[in-house]
Amino acid sequence: MITPLYPDLSQAAGWLPLAFLVVMGLAMLAYVILDGYDLGVGILMRHANDAEKDIMIASIGPFWDANETWLVLGVGILLVAFPTAHGQILGALYFPVAIMLLGLILRGVAFDFRVKAHAQNKPAWNRAFHIGSILAAFSQGFMLGMLVVGFQTSIWSYAFASLIGLCLMAAYCLLGATWLLMKSEGQLQIKAATWARRSLWLAGVGIATISIVTPFASPSIAEKWFSFPNFILLFPIPMITAILFWWIDRILKCLPAQLVQANQRWIWTPFASTVGIFFLAFHGLAYSLFPYLIIDKITIWQAASAPESLMIIFVGACIVLPVIIAYTVMAYRIFWGKATLLEY
Repeated sequence: MITPLYPDLSQAAGWLPLAFLVVMGLAMLAYVILDGYDLGVGILMRHANDAEKDIMIASIGPFWDANETWLVLGVGILLVAFPTAHGQILGALYFPVAIMLLGLILRGVAFDFRVKAHAQNKPAWNRAFHIGSILAAFSQGFMLGMLVVGFQTSIWSYAFASLIGLCLMAAYCLLGATWLLMKSEGQLQIKAATWARRSLWLAGVGIATISIVTPFASPSIAEKWFSFPNFILLFPIPMITAILFWWIDRILKCLPAQLVQANQRWIWTPFASTVGIFFLAFHGLAYSLFPYLIIDKITIWQAASAPESLMIIFVGACIVLPVIIAYTVMAYRIFWGKATLLEY
């Protein structure tokens, strides 16, 4: 008997996995955007002097722990709601996951120790924070690349995943630099505009490469994108993405001269536009993969836990998720504005 691809959504066994997929997807999107900018700040630290590094760390200090909460939520939902897929995905990504965790641990240790360290030891902790940021960002991009190719183990799959790792690092640098445009002042702010422009087009290469490769990964994905009228209805996604890239480039060209004159107008637009690009890229990838967690192998309903278990978890999620959102909003509201030096 062939299991239908889309079950009865009026039953708990149908809508509960879908609800958890939405929550997991939004959690991962929130993580990529929120932790993405502070990973980007960490990668960019090697280009700054000592005083600028202190401001860069201060710009992410009140937020970075909370940002990583979204990763815990997303992976936690994958574990408890989709255990079959969790086992296969984490099994296929064991090494990059280990590298990511190593990078995140290194960042966490370096973040606190650099504040207390003696002056001669502080550069070492700055380097540790920088290296941890690179490891975490590259491994996340590598995992994304492997997801797109269905966890194939060919040399071309690894090469593609490595390219996406580099491109995601650039995308995080773009987020981090545009974040610094809003949170810093003076020479650091001018440098941030330059860093953002250097990162912009490599990030674009990553999005374009995934957009080209994904339809070739599965005939069903190609059918979803290029059949009529889907092609017409979906065309605004790449079109708006291209416009946002053009707009960011245009703004970044003008910002250094504008900032020299102490004109802070429009400094928020590069970050907002970059967030828009991430949102559109996520939307396109989610559309391509749905309803599969592993392309053409495991759907969300095949991977889901029993409906009775999901219902209990669903009640807990309805309590926890609003708390996480409220705390995140409160933190950003309290610490909004230009960064000041952290004191412990």
